[in-house]
Amino acid sequence: MNQREEHALIALAAAARRNAHAPYSGFPVGAAVVADDDRAFFGCNVENASLGLTLCAERAAIAAAVASGARRIGAVVVVTGSDKPPWPCGACLQWLAEFGDARTLVIAASVSGMVRRAELRDLIKEPFELMSTPCAGQG
Repeated sequence: MNQREEHALIALAAAARRNAHAPYSGFPVGAAVVADDDRAFFGCNVENASLGLTLCAERAAIAAAVASGARRIGAVVVVTGSDKPPWPCGACLQWLAEFGDARTLVIAASVSGMVRRAELRDLIKEPFELMSTPCAGQG
């Protein structure tokens, strides 16, 4: 991903962040993903009073990509208001492992301009993989 593409993806995630529904945490998050066919998709966090039902921005963006037919994610950008932007949570990393690969680019950016970059393999060492089991393919 070149610098122009990265800036465009950060801007898309920042715009999605403005639509976040975060009345409980006060921590709006926006995300954008790029599919392997270069289409971009975005999402924001959507909190719920039953906090376990909250949808993270990264998973919202991935779901939008999948709903549009994308099956592989090459990069994700997450934008927060933190001075040092956090990496995606474990659940989001697992979703990225499902639709990306070890070299999927993960960018954490702040609205103040700090940008951190890593490959997925540096953030989740051994993602869960459903191996062939006696029940696989049944039901």
